[in-house]
Amino acid sequence: MTNTFASTPHQAARRGTLVCQASRRRYGLASLRNTIAAWRQRARFRWDLKRISEANPHLIDDIGLTRQQVDEEIAKLPFWQR
Repeated sequence: MTNTFASTPHQAARRGTLVCQASRRRYGLASLRNTIAAWRQRARFRWDLKRISEANPHLIDDIGLTRQQVDEEIAKLPFWQR
């Protein structure tokens, strides 16, 4: 005699595992997107800082940075070029 309900807990546990894996994938993807967004924001900041320091160097004092700090920030390379 076969019990049709015997496989139900196994299927429920399996569905729970799939849901857990999917949520981990979504979290991993969201984390990757956040990392990329932060990298782009920093790269854009450095690009803007370089442009401002060349075109209007007096604005560097207005944002509270020294020339040395600006030069150090502009000189930073992406992690794959280090």
